Amino acid sequence: MDELLKNPEVLRQIIMEHYQHPKNHGLSEDGAYKQVHMASISCIDDLHLQIKFAGDKIADLRFDGVACTISTASTSIVGELIKGQTIDDAQKIIDEYYKMIKQEVFDEELLQEAYAFHAVGKQANRIKCATIGIDGFRQLLEEQKRDK
Repeated sequence: MDELLKNPEVLRQIIMEHYQHPKNHGLSEDGAYKQVHMASISCIDDLHLQIKFAGDKIADLRFDGVACTISTASTSIVGELIKGQTIDDAQKIIDEYYKMIKQEVFDEELLQEAYAFHAVGKQANRIKCATIGIDGFRQLLEEQKRDK
């Protein structure tokens, strides 16, 4: 992994960039997207997530809603990582993300900018923030696998 990505200031910049200018932000009205609504009972996080599949690949994904910095940035970053991936590869990325959040050994190279959330597992009150959008993506991937 690029040592620059381990610099705390760089990590803060990555998070703020994805919060202020999230990737894949805004929902589609295309009925081909599978969608899920994720809301936290303990904070403001309330997200709608969409994935459009082309065979076993993620052709596109979108999200929108009201969410804190950590929720918005983590959804943006992980969304960028899984977009264009096969369902199995996307699930591997998400699995590694959860290992990181649980403070387990994980593949830093695979997670790239998502490494910015490596310390979240030490802050119990932020874990839900860092996983709510990813939980939604995981649900949509599992639904697509069941439907096939």
